[in-house]
Formats: sequence, structure tokens, C-alpha cells
Amino acid sequence: MKGKQMPQSPDYRALARQVRLDVLEMTARQGGHPTSCFSTVEILLALYFGGILRYRAKEPEWPERDRFILSKGHAAPALYAILARAGYFPLSELERFRTMDSPYHGHPKQNASLGIEVTSGSLGQGLSFGLGTVLAARLAKRDSRAYVLTGDGELQEGQVWEAAMAAGHFKADHLTAIVDYNKYQQTGPIEREMALEPLADKWRAFGWQVLEADGHDAAEVARRLEAARATSGRPQVLIAHTVKGKGVSFMEKDFAFHAKAPSGEQLEQAREELQNAYR
Repeated sequence: MKGKQMPQSPDYRALARQVRLDVLEMTARQGGHPTSCFSTVEILLALYFGGILRYRAKEPEWPERDRFILSKGHAAPALYAILARAGYFPLSELERFRTMDSPYHGHPKQNASLGIEVTSGSLGQGLSFGLGTVLAARLAKRDSRAYVLTGDGELQEGQVWEAAMAAGHFKADHLTAIVDYNKYQQTGPIEREMALEPLADKWRAFGWQVLEADGHDAAEVARRLEAARATSGRPQVLIAHTVKGKGVSFMEKDFAFHAKAPSGEQLEQAREELQNAYR
């Protein structure tokens, strides 16, 4: 059975512009983590619009679907914008972000009917969940895959490496991790706070296939994920090199915007830059 059928050549540039504008408006109204969202946009587009993730927006609990786990849960607004544009719910629902009685929380809360597979936000847990998902699918003889998007600062959590070790041991070839490697975390540059390099070698040591990509080239990300999907006998990790705050000049690589959105004149400038992006 097939899942979502996507156009041959999605307009990634237009979609990226719109998703970033969605995120900007959501976080400007209700707060959040805009720069962490901006670095994920093309990764999410490749998954949902590049023919990678098998899903049915009108049948969201389809048993054969692939599972996407947003382990870096603070990027929830980007996921909501993608899910709306993929057809899980109307775009107007984004206006309910972080409002009373809304299912669209600041960090995702599991709601499979909306395409949200797992509650996340406590960093480090998503890879374990993804591993459990694919091992359960193996036992049930289903061909479902799991894709787990982690932050780079999140890799400082020990549970990530426990899951990486276990996934290699169990040869979990239906598990793909994606690292949003934007080189910054809440308090500053990754290499200053807790160095990750040599990052690729760490994953290889646990038996993973390692791929790398420009995380802001959705077509390239999709190609790497296709290569990952063709791998057998071991899990895969895509290290996606990204820019924190991508798309808004004064927010890029500025960790002061990690947990706040621009306001006033800065908000107007951000809107203008995004509206004129990729034209």
C-alpha cells in the first residue's frame, strides 16, 4: 500500500518562505523558539513534501504509515505549519497556537489524528522512542520506518547515545536519525558549551551509516534520505548542516533569539525579509 503521493518537483523555496512566515507569526503572538524552527524547515519539507515520509493526512492513523518524531520539541511551530500545509488540519488552526484548550502546544503533545506521533520537549528521548517504534513494527511484520529529528545541543543528553548503541546492536535499519546541526544551543555555540566533534565518527562507532547534507537544500536532504532508506542491516543518521535562525539576517546565529521572537520594528523587518526571500 502506498502513502502520500507528492508532486514530482515541489516548490521548496515558496514552501520554505511560507512556513517561516507561519512560524514567525505564531511565535510573535504567543512566544516560542523561532530560530530553532527556522533551521528545521527544509528538513521537514524534504520529509513531508519530498516523497520520503509515507503518510495519509486524511487517514492519519493508517497502520502502515512511517512515524516522524520531533525530538527537539521546541521546534513545534515548524511542525504545525508543515502538518497544516500537508493537509492534516486547516491553516487557520495555526492561529490557535498556545491558546487555551488548543492541541497546538509550545511543545508537541501526542495526537495521532493531527499527525503528532509523540509528546516531546524533554530533550534526548526521541531516538529511544523511534527505536522502540521500529522494533515494534519488526515484530508486527510491518514495513514502517521512523524518522527522528534531534537538535545538536540535544546530543549532550546521555540517553541519545544509549539509544544509538542499542539501535546499532539491533541492526535497526528502519530507523533514521536527522541531526539539525546548526552549531548553537540556548546558551551559545555548541563547540564552546560541549563540543560534539568528531560527530560523524561517534555515530559510526555505534554501527550507524552516516550521511551529510546542506540542511537548507531540501532536494539534497531528500536525496540523502532516499539513500538512507535503501540501506539494510544498520540504522542511518543524516547530519544536516543548518543555520540557526535561517532566513532572517539579524536572527541568524544569534542565540539571544533562541526562546524569543522579534517584536516592533524587528518583527516588521523579519516579515519583510521572509516575504522577499527566494524571489
